[in-house]
Amino acid sequence: MFRIGEFSKLVQVSIRMLRYYDEVGLLTPAEVDKWTGHRLYSVKQIPRLNKILYLRDSGLNVSEIALALTMDEQSLLAQLDKKRIEIENTIQAEREKLRKIELTKSEVQGGKGELHYNISVKSIPANQVLSLRRIVPNYYSEGDLWKELSTFTEAQKIEITGNTFSIYHDTEFRETDVDIELCAPVKKMGKAKEPFCFHMTEPVPYMACTMVYGDFANIKGAYLAFAEWLQTNSEYKMSNPMRQIMHRGPWNENNPEKYLIELQIPLEHA
Repeated sequence: MFRIGEFSKLVQVSIRMLRYYDEVGLLTPAEVDKWTGHRLYSVKQIPRLNKILYLRDSGLNVSEIALALTMDEQSLLAQLDKKRIEIENTIQAEREKLRKIELTKSEVQGGKGELHYNISVKSIPANQVLSLRRIVPNYYSEGDLWKELSTFTEAQKIEITGNTFSIYHDTEFRETDVDIELCAPVKKMGKAKEPFCFHMTEPVPYMACTMVYGDFANIKGAYLAFAEWLQTNSEYKMSNPMRQIMHRGPWNENNPEKYLIELQIPLEHA
């Protein structure tokens, strides 16, 4: 048996943390000397302590660690996968904050380095497409939809004949529960297989379009350019649904500075 100071040195964990793990019930001493009150630890407790430390360093809090210690191997692996996804979502959110910091710095500096967007109006014909439409948690989830559509087209040997595009059916910006439809132009209609279907998209006589170069953060600037353009060209008013064509993105371009996106907003005569 080891006194707490001796055990602390052997396992490289501070006395303060060992006392804390005792208080919260994660690692109680093997014995307490009834005469001195000293906490005594056994070498057999080291594997449990190591497991606590691994779980702590994986981002689990005390209550999650306590639960994990009672789990079998499969349940613990599932719990760790859940934590991994949670951390990945947090990292994604923090990266978005970093992009917004750079945008804010640009605004503070008076728009130095501001991108300019050329907006043109063109007619978009109807398209024969393979479609996948779903309400997803947020706009980041669109990437998962594209993977699902890509897997289906490869499995079914469906030939895509043009630029794929996204249709955003919500009439307002939404932070959650986003209604997105992915469309892949095809040579011929096939047999529908839920959640995939074949149909003709609506033609759009007047579509305001602009190209967005570089990181996704530049999309915000493009929408602001649309707003200024609509104010100047008051004979038009914006309609729905908006579209987006990803000419170069994460799946075919490693450098975000070389991404190329086309934004499309349908117009009506005011």
